[in-house]
Amino acid sequence: MQKLALLSVSDKRGLVEFATALVKTYGYTLLSTGGTAKLLAEKGLPVTEVSQHTGFPEMMEGRVKTLHPKIHGGLLCRRDKADHLAAAREHGIALIDLVVVNLYPFEQTVAKKDVHFEEAIENIDIGGPSMLRSAAKNHEAVAVVCDPDDYTAVLAAYAEPSGLPALRRKLALKVFQRTASYDAAIARYLETQADEPDLEALSGYPKQFSLSYPKAQSLRYGENPHQKAALYGSFHEHFSQLQGKELSYNNILDITSATYLIGEFEKPTVCILKHTNPCGVASADTLEAAWEKAFATDRQAPFGGIIVVNRTLEVGLAKTIAEIFTEVIIAPRFSDEALAIFAKKKNLRLMIAKEGVGAASLFDVHSVIGGVLVQDRNKVLGNPADFKVVTKRQPTAEELAAMMFGWRVCKHVKSNAIVYCRGEQTLGVGAGQMARVDSSRIAVWKAGEAKLDLKGCVVVSEALFPFADGLIAAAEAGATAAIQPGGSVRDDEVIAAADARGMAMVFTGIRHFRH
Repeated sequence: MQKLALLSVSDKRGLVEFATALVKTYGYTLLSTGGTAKLLAEKGLPVTEVSQHTGFPEMMEGRVKTLHPKIHGGLLCRRDKADHLAAAREHGIALIDLVVVNLYPFEQTVAKKDVHFEEAIENIDIGGPSMLRSAAKNHEAVAVVCDPDDYTAVLAAYAEPSGLPALRRKLALKVFQRTASYDAAIARYLETQADEPDLEALSGYPKQFSLSYPKAQSLRYGENPHQKAALYGSFHEHFSQLQGKELSYNNILDITSATYLIGEFEKPTVCILKHTNPCGVASADTLEAAWEKAFATDRQAPFGGIIVVNRTLEVGLAKTIAEIFTEVIIAPRFSDEALAIFAKKKNLRLMIAKEGVGAASLFDVHSVIGGVLVQDRNKVLGNPADFKVVTKRQPTAEELAAMMFGWRVCKHVKSNAIVYCRGEQTLGVGAGQMARVDSSRIAVWKAGEAKLDLKGCVVVSEALFPFADGLIAAAEAGATAAIQPGGSVRDDEVIAAADARGMAMVFTGIRHFRH
């Protein structure tokens, strides 16, 4: 019996070698279309055009060519059902055992800058997904390949047919994953182009939320060694790794947090993070000066931490940083001399953050029982013109500047969050405690460990003080000014406590919870 393989691909990697093996080793007759057929013929392989096989010409600029009973009947026919086989014989439908199809490059097309709507529409594949789905549905009898990377596995299975049924099922699953991803990409694009978008989707939230990302890499493990993990999506398009060990699950979380934090600052700034929390942040006229102040906040936590800077990292600072153990360093650029210093630390991961990555417009997505939570990424700092001084004393210019610096940092600290700072330097950070006053006490303790004087500093809280105790603890530690969202039923008590201690306090009216 004639064995038919249908090949029609946009990605022609490895196609000729694969098709040659099908013909010469396994006796297949090739069916094909358009550019694929032309390539195979040019390479001397016998190939039959689909239009010749169906007896029906391609039409409408190639939109209709494989949508034909002689194609889909050949794919969907159940080999174990006599009535299916009889229908195939009656209508002259030859059975197709292998389909090799990949789709028009829709995702790549719409990713191009200023792509025209008509071009996007013409790159929506219809026949390709139809053939893939037909073949995948009948995978008990039909092998279907949508990824050139699977050619080797298919040929190996043909050489040892006992493994073919399991491979066909695996390839079918891959097809439905691919077509789901393809359809989701089309839907996302059309949502952005709608003249009259769904009222429920005006803020970017459609009735049906689809997530579909290609696998970027398998990870050694997840947060802990007993957890499996993988990275999906375009993370590696935003960063270049210059050296060091493979990134871990936790590294990727830390790099993401560090990149968003550094994006808050324009002056030369150094941020040191541990477990996604900033443990020292400072801005100055130079990175070297910023490093001294950021590192002074906490000289213990940076061990095994993440360092991110927003200027070229030069040799002087490289020598200083090289004296401590660091997991990851992120910068827009490294000087050649700095790279030579870090090259001595083979496991140290050096990452180039590409321009604009900190400002990328992304959703935050968190898995929950039975689904996901989706929200806009918290890019809003709040408008200082809308902030309100609620105490009798106005903050000084120095206090106000320190407040704004600390407000940028506190936004990136896990709740409950308290940050003490002076000028453009953090002095103590308290993160993730169940009671806000405990975060304040931890921040004071950390400042004490670092031998930093809190007298005359400002205290920053990412959410309201529910009681006066947190503010009183800050005042007793030396803070003379505070910035917080306000909105507590006890705001009057908190304001009175500030007034009683001669503190200035600003309400922002905006909260920055981070769970």
